[in-house]
Amino acid sequence: MAAPRRCLGSHGGGRGAVASVAMAVGALTSGGRMAAVGLLWLAAALGPVLAGPRYRPDWDSLDSRPLPAWFDQAKVGVFVHWGVFSVPAWGSEWFWWHWQGEHSPEYQRFVQRRYPPHTTYADFAPRFTAHDFHPREWAQLFQRAGARYVVLTTKHHEGFTNWGSPVSWNWNSLDTGPHRDLVGELGQALRESNIHYGLYHSLLEWFNPLYLADKESGFKTQNFVLKKTMPELYDLVLKYKPDLIWSDGDWEAPESYWNSTSFLAWLYNDSPVKDTVVVNDRWCNNCSCHHGGYYNCADKYKPGTLPTHKWEMCSSIDKLSWGYRSDMNISELMDEASIIEELVQTVSFGGNYLLNVGPTKEGVIVPIFQERLLALGRWLDTNGEAIYESKPWRVQMENSTDTVWYTSKGPVVYAIFLIWPRDNVLELSSPTPSPATQVTMLGFAGTLKWQESPGKGLLITLPYMLPSPLPPQSGWTVKLEGVK
Repeated sequence: MAAPRRCLGSHGGGRGAVASVAMAVGALTSGGRMAAVGLLWLAAALGPVLAGPRYRPDWDSLDSRPLPAWFDQAKVGVFVHWGVFSVPAWGSEWFWWHWQGEHSPEYQRFVQRRYPPHTTYADFAPRFTAHDFHPREWAQLFQRAGARYVVLTTKHHEGFTNWGSPVSWNWNSLDTGPHRDLVGELGQALRESNIHYGLYHSLLEWFNPLYLADKESGFKTQNFVLKKTMPELYDLVLKYKPDLIWSDGDWEAPESYWNSTSFLAWLYNDSPVKDTVVVNDRWCNNCSCHHGGYYNCADKYKPGTLPTHKWEMCSSIDKLSWGYRSDMNISELMDEASIIEELVQTVSFGGNYLLNVGPTKEGVIVPIFQERLLALGRWLDTNGEAIYESKPWRVQMENSTDTVWYTSKGPVVYAIFLIWPRDNVLELSSPTPSPATQVTMLGFAGTLKWQESPGKGLLITLPYMLPSPLPPQSGWTVKLEGVK
């Protein structure tokens, strides 16, 4: 991949700043609390207009920005889906849409059986208590899981904000429910643990009247964007200074509606996180896998070959939902082996792995999710050398099998094998050995014996494994030095 170039357009910065100012002025019409946010925008946008090289609010320029190095080095993150949808805790985090958008009989019956007549979705908010939310305990858990970054839903498609958004009156975590700044509390705890902080934010809101009116106009009006979406994005950046913005809810409208490029130009040029912030690719209805920072492409995306652009796979321990479900079954959850296999395949193809958990309405990460995260962390304690800060090798997997995957660091090659060979001999056909080749195994002392394979590659004699009635762990790593 060619080295990314930075766009030096001398006039682009002015246009980006003017666009930011225009949005700020438009937002000032929304009243007192909104005016305060608008003034913050105005100061942010006007302050450094005359600064150095700047990105223009267009994709050619924005896409040329180099991705801050920390993200590729981090490799492992935890995703947290938490909101009012955690109260019914049934079906999925799209509960409101399935119930009152699609009018699903299944969801309607659930509400009729569990809640009083005439219950509305807003009635769930006071039950979103977060009584047992202890952010430092979450941070400790995520650190033990090996996560180098954490992404929290600040606002899902339901529109409820997990901070005191000045443009989400009475539909935010300060005004109702927890009466706490969940975004701020978790951010402080994560930073104390030196974990990068990412903020998930949905551009759209299913049932917001402003959004529905804009949609009715064919997205020719932008009242929702100017009075809700963009003020919240600016507020999140200025208030919490995130390391990552994980955008979503982009799929119904074009960039010309969302004003994404103007926001990103401000983010990259003038924001307090302009040199460190990372963003994904969900900024308009044709942006995914084409524009933005790194690519998500789709939920649970698996490219199958080595992409030319940095990417991330988001996956969920609960295979049927991103939000917590009280009725989940053990067979519907990823086991340790599946998680490690997804991680290894993702990193071998140059991606980051973002693994999701859904806390309860009280703020508890249930023990089965904790167990899966801690199992991942134990595996990384031994094998993390082959994961963190690694790069794809010239070959990503053995030709004959999908159970051996490769990563590299400089001249060092790591072969991660997911199944222990029955004869204790690991055959690798891809590396070319030399007289100086040395083979070790992460987590074991000493070197391993090897010999050249009769065909090509090498045969490695692994340490003897004592018979055990328990299934063996999933995934081991041999470190190869002096191979090509």
